[in-house]
Parts: sequence; C-alpha cells; structure tokens
Amino acid sequence: MALIALAADKGSPGVTTAAVALSAVWPRRVLLAETDPAGGDLVYRSAAAHGGPLNPNTGMLSIAATARRGLVPDQLWDHVQPLSGGLEVLVGLGIAEQAAGLAGLWPTLGRAFASLADSPNAPADVIADCGRISGDTPAVELFPHAALVLLISRTEPEAIARVRDRAAALATKLHGGPRGAASLATPLIGVVLVADPGEASKISGQVNDMLVHAQTGARVIGTIADDPTGADQLAGRKRGRLDKSLLIRSARKVAADIYQQYGAAWAHQAQMNGQPR
Repeated sequence: MALIALAADKGSPGVTTAAVALSAVWPRRVLLAETDPAGGDLVYRSAAAHGGPLNPNTGMLSIAATARRGLVPDQLWDHVQPLSGGLEVLVGLGIAEQAAGLAGLWPTLGRAFASLADSPNAPADVIADCGRISGDTPAVELFPHAALVLLISRTEPEAIARVRDRAAALATKLHGGPRGAASLATPLIGVVLVADPGEASKISGQVNDMLVHAQTGARVIGTIADDPTGADQLAGRKRGRLDKSLLIRSARKVAADIYQQYGAAWAHQAQMNGQPR
C-alpha cells in the first residue's frame, strides 16, 4: 500500500508511541522503521521476541553499509527484528552522531520503504517514526516517497499553532505551495492529535477548520487518546489488557480510517503504474 511517515514539529508529543500503536493495529503486514536521526527508543523500551533485548547494531545502523551498494526493498527484512508480540521493527540509530553514516542515503531508504508494498516475496507497508523535524533534519528526505505524512501534535494552543505552521511549510516544500483541502498531491499531509478522549471530537473539528482556513493543504486525520497507562502497557512498563486501552482503541480507529479513505486509491495508483498489489 504505502509508506506512512510520522513526525512532530517540536517537543515530545508521542510520535514513537503513536507509531508503535498504529503499527500494532495496522490492517496489513507492516514494518515499523525508526528513522529518527536523533536516535531510536525501542531498543531501550521494548523486548525482542526471544525475550532478551533488541540488538542495537541490527537495523538502521546495519542497513547503512548495504544501502551504499544499492538497496532492493526485500533486503530490508535482513535488518528487521521482531518485538515481543510479533511486530517487525527496523531498530533506529543509537545516538545522533551515527546519522552521519546515512548521509546521502535517505532518498534510497525512502524509495525502498515505498516499494516494499510491491514486493512479490514479502510485501508490507512501512510506518516510519521520523521524530522531530524542526531544523534541518535529513529525515524529511523520506517524505517525497511517502504516500502520507502524519504530523503528531498535542492540543495546547502553542502546539496547534506550530503544527499549523509546520504543515504549511511542508506543503510549500513538498508541493511547491499551499493546496486546498481536496488536493490529491502526494504525499498527503495529515495531522493526528493526541487528545483527551472526552474532547477529541470537538477539538479535532476546531483544528481542522483552522488548517483549512490557513490553506495549509493538511487536515486532521484522527485523534489518538492521551492515555499514559496505555502507553506504559505498550512499552511493557505496566501489565494489563492493552487491547482494551484507550490508546489502542483510538489507534485502531485511526488506522482503519486511513485504510478506508486512502487504501483503495493507493492500490489503484499502484495498478496504474503497473505495480499489481
């Protein structure tokens, strides 16, 4: 189907939590890629399928040498580790300094991620956790290859103002200028709000109206519950019925809405390009 890139403008609104939650409930096979140049979190917060720790050297770090010789999408699986629970992950860099090893390779990675869904052997969508994109982060070089860029934001006034401005800036960078809400320019730019469930519907409508009024070309795709307990369960810090948590229930709705709204169009576009799904 697609490469879905998740990012934030500033602060820590929960990009990694949102990426893991969406990947856990994604309706197709999915690869979660930690592509934050500042470094990944999963090696510190998640266990591997064998019960031990994830290997920090297998993932974005190991793929750097491979990608310099060219990268076929199926080669991504050689650098993937399964988490406890089965989610397949491309573990991020350990520290920001290691990002120098990926210099010039981000477009190559973007093409491989976007093409993985068309693999005849092991097709999968890719959800990329790009971290914060304020400043001159190289992760934005993945965006032209994405079908959808999701900006994750909390709902404080300053956070909403920043995500509005970031969406407008991305529209200019990726599309050459602001677009109307009905634009089909790729990548689509969406906003996912981390919100109190009781206020989610009201505030998502208000933020969407603001995005449209400001002619950002973006719109609110959905809301993920601000659920610290669910986030701790997802990270393995607490026990409980994760599938019943507000976090996972809200993530499941966002994933289903994305798939319902865009899945058929992306599949049709692939067929038009001669890439049967």
